[in-house]
Amino acid sequence: MSAVAPEANGFTVEIRDARGWSVAIVDPEGRDASVRACRDEAEARTFASTVRQHIGWLSEARFREIYRLGA
Repeated sequence: MSAVAPEANGFTVEIRDARGWSVAIVDPEGRDASVRACRDEAEARTFASTVRQHIGWLSEARFREIYRLGA
């Protein structure tokens, strides 16, 4: 039995520290789909790492569903 990779997921994630730490989930069109404030760099890096893993593992449709991003 072989594993089937999910369809390409066009989302990306960015760590930002301009006005306090935050993590942005950026949609395939380059717009912020979600921004989460974080208390420090460690929290931002941990959350961003989790989101990156989900981007790699999940189809775009399932990713939108889990992160409640809409269509």
